[in-house]
Amino acid sequence: MKRGVGNAIRTVLWGICAVGWLCPGPAVMAAEITIPLADGFDFPVGKPNAEGYYRSRGLRLRPPRHMGDDWNGRAGGNSDLGAPVYAIGDGIVTLAANARGAWGNVVMTRHAYRDPSSGKVRYIDTLNGHLDRILIRLGERVKRGQLIGTIGTNSGMYPAHLHFEIRHNIRIGLHRESAPPTLEHWADPTAFIEGHRRLSRDRRPVPVPLNAYQPYPGVKGL
Repeated sequence: MKRGVGNAIRTVLWGICAVGWLCPGPAVMAAEITIPLADGFDFPVGKPNAEGYYRSRGLRLRPPRHMGDDWNGRAGGNSDLGAPVYAIGDGIVTLAANARGAWGNVVMTRHAYRDPSSGKVRYIDTLNGHLDRILIRLGERVKRGQLIGTIGTNSGMYPAHLHFEIRHNIRIGLHRESAPPTLEHWADPTAFIEGHRRLSRDRRPVPVPLNAYQPYPGVKGL
């Protein structure tokens, strides 16, 4: 059992909506862990406000699609190679591995938060791609602002930058083709963070579903 998971995981039946939160619907076998609610979200680079970075590309749902933000150091080129990447909020690491191909080293984290408009607990997955180094382990609980990796080039495939995604649909994993390109499934990362910088949080841990997405060849996840 990986550190940070321990005996808190148990197998349960979850009804998971396509948009990634619990609701009535077909039940699936999944693991459950309890974690604290996130009390807000910061940017994954230049914490907490992306100081020293710029967003070279953002979310684009129409072809040619781009399903998140690309963050680059303001000095350009590979000046940000090896620069720190941070967890945007409290959560649990559900994938920390080299996914190869266009992904490279990837860290995915699942976060629970209380939606300020509805008061309901919601879930998001964050994905940090093309990392040079992974500095966190599968199953580890993380805090907002915690170092989780460093910016990379995917072994020289790209100029150094962080590819960063936020998904409302926690069933996507590394299979981006499995969800329609709509805001029901995908969040605009910058808009989401700016709208959720500070959130109320009660201190009781909440249950979070694991094993929500389909396995990816050669990559172990939760």
